[in-house]
Amino acid sequence: MTTIDNNDLSYWRQQFLDYLEIEKNRSPLTSRNYDFYLRRLGTYLQKKLGHSPTLKDIDKENVRQFRLYLARLRDKHNHPLKKVSQAYHLIALRSFLRWLIKNDQEVLAPEKIELPHLESRSLAFLTFDRVDRLMQQPTISTTQGLRDRAILEMLFSTGLRVSELVALDRDRINFKSGELSVIGKGGKSRLVFLSERARHWLERYFVARKDPWPACFIRYAGPKPEITNPENWRLSARSVQRLVAKYRRRAGIVSKVTPHVLRHSFATDLLFSGADIRSVQELLGHKSITTTQIYTHVTNKRLRETYQKFHSGNKIKK
Repeated sequence: MTTIDNNDLSYWRQQFLDYLEIEKNRSPLTSRNYDFYLRRLGTYLQKKLGHSPTLKDIDKENVRQFRLYLARLRDKHNHPLKKVSQAYHLIALRSFLRWLIKNDQEVLAPEKIELPHLESRSLAFLTFDRVDRLMQQPTISTTQGLRDRAILEMLFSTGLRVSELVALDRDRINFKSGELSVIGKGGKSRLVFLSERARHWLERYFVARKDPWPACFIRYAGPKPEITNPENWRLSARSVQRLVAKYRRRAGIVSKVTPHVLRHSFATDLLFSGADIRSVQELLGHKSITTTQIYTHVTNKRLRETYQKFHSGNKIKK
């Protein structure tokens, strides 16, 4: 990129967002989040300095003050900003600075911005008996019930993100091979496999449908959209989240269940059954193995329990 004599922070922020969209193929949600985090920094600096901030204003002291501002920030209910949300602001800033350096701008080195230490999050997943209870809840005598059963089976058998699930079209699924390809984060394509159960319920749902719409999962509630735009019939990610929560309550499962919890359940089920972590990484569409390694904490605990229960050395009387 040609160096431009424009030091204005807002100008470079927009250039960075264009880069994320066009060259990195980031999702609209990712770009929107980065825009929000960097705008918050710009607004803070403008109020603090009394002028439109420039790249030179992103120095160690101003970043330190911005971190204090985030730590002391409260919402309308007087709740503090979560640590992980504070970290996201700094992650966005470090990515922005790295991009600026690649484009010959003299800015603060991103490695000088340390990320806050976050406590390890407990990994939420369902045991197989709870998964089975969840699957039994939809009323399969209706087309909508068949759709909901197919959605639950798909989430558990494929590990799809909810955004990937709702973006699926019917013609992308190969029932003969039990495979489909999805476009995940960063525009990366990956192969996904259907379990026998998921294939069965998806086929039953498709047979019951009498509509011409290409979307894999369509909506039945609410006002009827215009026929001219098939996309208006596509089920939304929020609707999938609501229906998972509804069936969780019906199943009497106390813990929170979301589409992402079913994705976690997919991964832990594979690892408990002996799958290697590299294969699980590919199936989940994780770019880095370190992202997948969060599941090893759970499986290591299960291995310890198995060892303590079955190894004869633990049964010898002292």
